[in-house]
Amino acid sequence: MPTTPVTATSTSPNGAQETIMLELVDEDGNTIGTAEKLAAHQAPGQLHRAFSVFLFDAQGRLLIQRRALGKYHSPGVWSNTCCGHPYPGEAPFAAAARRTYEELGISPTLLAEAGTVLYNHPDPASGLVEHEYNHLFVGLAQANLRPDPTEIGDTAFVTPAELEERHRSAPFSAWFMSVLDAARPAMRELTGPAGGW
Repeated sequence: MPTTPVTATSTSPNGAQETIMLELVDEDGNTIGTAEKLAAHQAPGQLHRAFSVFLFDAQGRLLIQRRALGKYHSPGVWSNTCCGHPYPGEAPFAAAARRTYEELGISPTLLAEAGTVLYNHPDPASGLVEHEYNHLFVGLAQANLRPDPTEIGDTAFVTPAELEERHRSAPFSAWFMSVLDAARPAMRELTGPAGGW
């Protein structure tokens, strides 16, 4: 059933509720303003800056996560290691490292830029739209995961064949294939030809 929440908030360290703002951009990635998070995701969607992280273990397996059931957008579906939105003025690289730690409890190693991709994916289940200029990053996960249960329902390290099988049998985020395909050249460079990515 579609939902149309009015605002998105987060709780600051002192317990206060804070409105989450996103950075609006043009199709070249230039900042043109800001918008409240949920307003930016209301149809038809406002183009905003985002990031997606792909982390691998020492065997070249990709870390994927199943989004927590309590999330307002795309709950319970599988997606890449971590994704989110920089705060206005925050560098995408810094935001990617920050959110990976906040969600998974690890600091990525060798985190490197892997290009950008622009897409517009409506989510029929929620009625929300992901219209994003997405900065891609690849790196290594070399520490034990400590997932935040309010963000993540499950995690898995998968080979390309295991990912393909899971993608056939389980729901994934609407944006997953767009960011995966765009990140593949950097994924191959990181994991080597034997990784199969």
